[in-house]
Amino acid sequence: MTAEDAPIRVLLVEDSDVYRDSLVFLLGTRTGLEIVGAVADGAAAVRAVREHEPDVVVLDYRLPDVDGAAVAAEIDSAVVFLSASAGREEYDAASGAGAALVRKDEGIDAVVRAVRAAVGR
Repeated sequence: MTAEDAPIRVLLVEDSDVYRDSLVFLLGTRTGLEIVGAVADGAAAVRAVREHEPDVVVLDYRLPDVDGAAVAAEIDSAVVFLSASAGREEYDAASGAGAALVRKDEGIDAVVRAVRAAVGR
């Protein structure tokens, strides 16, 4: 199996249990994606990145303990930010981190496109 054939390893970071579980389910049904973990806050995200070495971290921008930009600065994976209310702050942070930003109301297809684009597929 070549690197292009290997599934994209995805870590989900979302503080809403319902939304996180929905992402796990919906992204898990997509060909070429492998969910390697799902956590609820920034501190757990940094630990999970070290443990699972994902290709892409789908990261809620507003977490209870820290904002997504701070998490993105601490990890060595591609990042896709999620935001319920994407304003100038979120777009600037995404741009500064070299990350895509997907509004939660854009749907799962937008998340999948952003994940694939983050690793050039």
